[in-house]
Amino acid sequence: MKKMLRFILLVIVVLGIAAGVGMWKVRQLAGSPILIAEETIFTLKAGTGRLALGDQLYADKIINRPRVFQWLLRVQPELSHFKAGTYRLTPGMTVTEMLQLLESGKEAQFPLRLVEGMRLSDYLQQLRNAPYIKHTLPDDSYETVARVLKFDHPEWVEGWFWPDTWMYTAGTTDVALLQRAHKKMVEAVDKTWEGRMDGLPYQDQNQFVTMASIVEKETAVAHERDQVASVFINRLRIGMRLQTDPTVIYGMGENYKGKISRADLETPTAYNTYVISGLPPGPIATPGQASLTAAAHPAKTPYLYFVADGKGGHTFNTNLAGHNRSVQDYLKALKEKNAQ
Repeated sequence: MKKMLRFILLVIVVLGIAAGVGMWKVRQLAGSPILIAEETIFTLKAGTGRLALGDQLYADKIINRPRVFQWLLRVQPELSHFKAGTYRLTPGMTVTEMLQLLESGKEAQFPLRLVEGMRLSDYLQQLRNAPYIKHTLPDDSYETVARVLKFDHPEWVEGWFWPDTWMYTAGTTDVALLQRAHKKMVEAVDKTWEGRMDGLPYQDQNQFVTMASIVEKETAVAHERDQVASVFINRLRIGMRLQTDPTVIYGMGENYKGKISRADLETPTAYNTYVISGLPPGPIATPGQASLTAAAHPAKTPYLYFVADGKGGHTFNTNLAGHNRSVQDYLKALKEKNAQ
């Protein structure tokens, strides 16, 4: 009887020690950092259970003790309510912190940078190349974009997507991102259009955005934008052709190889403002807020001409003789720069 009692006591002691060791291992794992040396994107699929999660973390070399991991989830069941999604794991994060992140549902955010002065075709290519985006557009034609997004004005496509860094989570569709960018642009155009200067020669908002897009392509110097806009407004008012190179380039499409020739300036296209009078039929790029503001509030100037000054800005003139002298000054400065 005494031997049996001693045996039972021994078993209890052994089990107690084993339980203590097990709890120590669980606590040690809970507070230890996950095994990554750099930021890692981890995707947890819907329906993943505790065993499957442990196996996935072990296979991805994020943890190294899957059995102890299962004990942790049993001892602390509040850590086992994880949500499907794509998460950003960082070095130094503990196992507990990782599980709390998976439970929070705070998925990783990815940036998509849409830059002022780019075309919609550039944006669509960026969408195609961006990670974790779900592609639903059947093709990248402007007609398809207008149809899928159900534009009120299907012909108003180019230039109607707000340039910004758009954040998205894995699985976001290309259409959802375009909808967000289009909605923001519509709001910005509506607000700027509503507060525009009186007497501007725009028939509708698309012509307004068209002017802003030309200003966007002509200068990156902030304080010049309203002066550049004034030149084109002055020309429109007296029936003088705009003669702006960016419209020629846009009209050339894929034929543009980095340079434009005199023949290109003389070749008719719907956008060649050396050939057509007035504004082209639509925007040639995406304008930012500064260019929209300049198009809505051009400076009051007598200028009809401007040319690059070789220093990053432009020289403005009221007459052709002065403009030609400025052109010669620019060519001289360019020659001297190239000779250095």
